[in-house]
Amino acid sequence: MKIVIDKDIPFIKEALEKHAEVVYLKGSSMSKNDVLDADALIIRTRTKCNAVLLEGTKVRFIASATIGYDHIDVDFCRSHNIRWTNAGGCNSSSVQQYVAAALFHLANKLNFELAQKTIGVVGVGHVGTKVAKLCESLGVRALLNDPPRERREGAAAFVSLDTIVEQADILTLHVPLNYEGEDKTYHLVDEKFLSRLHEHQILINTSRGEVAATKALKSSLKERKLAACVLDVWENEPGIDLELLDRVDIGTPHIAGYSADGKANGTAMSVQALSRFFGFGIDTWFPEKIPLPDNTTIEVDCTNLNQQEVLGELVHRTYDICADDRRLRDSPHSFEQQRAEYPLRREFPAYTVNLSNVENNVDALAQKMGFTMSDS
Repeated sequence: MKIVIDKDIPFIKEALEKHAEVVYLKGSSMSKNDVLDADALIIRTRTKCNAVLLEGTKVRFIASATIGYDHIDVDFCRSHNIRWTNAGGCNSSSVQQYVAAALFHLANKLNFELAQKTIGVVGVGHVGTKVAKLCESLGVRALLNDPPRERREGAAAFVSLDTIVEQADILTLHVPLNYEGEDKTYHLVDEKFLSRLHEHQILINTSRGEVAATKALKSSLKERKLAACVLDVWENEPGIDLELLDRVDIGTPHIAGYSADGKANGTAMSVQALSRFFGFGIDTWFPEKIPLPDNTTIEVDCTNLNQQEVLGELVHRTYDICADDRRLRDSPHSFEQQRAEYPLRREFPAYTVNLSNVENNVDALAQKMGFTMSDS
C-alpha cells in the first residue's frame, strides 16, 4: 500500500516505512496525480481534501495532524467512503501557552493587572477549556461561551455572546470555522460585532482567520476602538493583509499551536489512527525523543517582584511571543516558511522552576499552570 505524507509534519519519518510505501510531498501543492494511487494521506491544514484532490483516487483514509478539519470536505468523504480523522486537542496546551504569553505581554505593555480583568472565552472545546484553566490559575474571572456545549450540558456554566461583549475586558476566540448553520462562525467578528466593543477591550484570535472580517477589524483598529489586538490567524493565509499586520499589537504566522509537544501529539494521533484503520499494530506509537532547549531550568529571585511579574517571567522564559511577532513583521511574505521552519518551543511541564524568596503562594500557582517545580 502507499501513504502520502506532508513533508513538514514533524517526527514522522520512519514511523510507517515498515508498513507501506511512503512518499513525502509539500502539503500545499499536493495534486490528484500525487495521490492517485495512494491508500492514505497524512496532511495538515494546507492540503484541501475535496473533490479536486480526491475524485477518482484510491484514497481510503485521511489523517490530519491538526485540531481543525475545515480543510476536509466531510460530505465528499462520507459519500465516497473515505474515513478521516483529525488530532483534536493535540496542541491545546501549546495554544494555552501562546495566550498566556500574549496576556502577560499586554499586561506589561498596557500596565494592567490580570487578576482585575474578566476574560471571555468564546469556544470551550479542547483549547478553550485549557485557556479557561489558565484563567483559573491566574485568578482571572472567565466567562465561557459555547452554544453547542450549552445545548448539550445546560446553561449553568455558560453565558451568551452578548454577555461576553458587555462584560469581558479580553475576548479570546477558540471556535471552529463553520460557514453556515446555527453555529456559524464565519465572520463572527464583523462590523456589527466590533461596533459593540469598547476602547478598553482586547481581542485575541487563535482559531481561524476567517472568524474575523479583515476589513471590519482594520477599521476598528484604525479608529482605535480596541485597546489591543492579537492575531495568530488571518484570512487568505499565507497572503495576509499587511495593513492589518501593521495595526495589531501582536501578529504571528499561525503558530500558536506549534510547540514541539503539540506537534508530537498531532503526529502520534495521526499515526495511531492510521494503524488502527489498516491494522499495522502500532496503535500506541509516539515519537521517541522530542528535542529540549539547551536549558530547561528556570531560576527566579522573587525579591521585589509581585505575583504577576514572577509568573510573567516564567512564561516569557519558555516562550518569547515577541520574537515570533518580529519575524513575521520583518518578512510577512515568508509566512509559510516561518511555519515550516518554526524554532523549537517546549511547553511549561518541560521546564523545572526554582523560585527563591517566594511570597503570595506564587510557587503553587506556577505548579498549577503546569511548570515542574524544583524540590530544592
